[in-house]
Amino acid sequence: MKPLTELVLASHNAGKLKELQAMLGDRMTVRSVGEFSQVEPEETGLSFIENAILKARNAARVSGLPALADDSGLAVDALGGAPGIYSARYAGGAGDAANNAKLLDALQGVPDEQRGAQFVCALALVHHADDPLPILCEGLWPGRILHAAQGEHGFGYDPLFWVPEAGCSSAELDPREKNRISHRARAMTLLKARLGIA
Repeated sequence: MKPLTELVLASHNAGKLKELQAMLGDRMTVRSVGEFSQVEPEETGLSFIENAILKARNAARVSGLPALADDSGLAVDALGGAPGIYSARYAGGAGDAANNAKLLDALQGVPDEQRGAQFVCALALVHHADDPLPILCEGLWPGRILHAAQGEHGFGYDPLFWVPEAGCSSAELDPREKNRISHRARAMTLLKARLGIA
């Protein structure tokens, strides 16, 4: 199979596109599925991996290009893994601030030692829409949920996610550092190794 030089990312999220392009560097061009279609596929899977495959197949179908999908989210121990696959829609699609407010509300009164959480990233790469062998890679980033937002960088739940090894929230990390240690970075390291571009 010929080396990949161009991919379509199955996401309209500009933050995700920027992070993944930075991780891949100049090895390949990453385009947004938004260039080809504004229609989002229904995420009917029951896991991050299932939803990543659904999104990758849809992006390959509408673009005619190899497609990479990232399904990621936050799994909070005290909430039985919620918001999980519903992380982006946790507050009914009202956006990051509403999702963060709902999470803080759900964890009200929960002490630090019970606020463990992990960011999860599942990557699925398909060479074409009907690819029978999608490449699947997962990355986990353990941390803890803060009692209030901290930091200005990142997106999503980053301001509430305490990173023990860095001693700050994900939103306080320099973006280059986040791209080195995050769940997405961990999954991408595995993917690059599978593609022989590590």
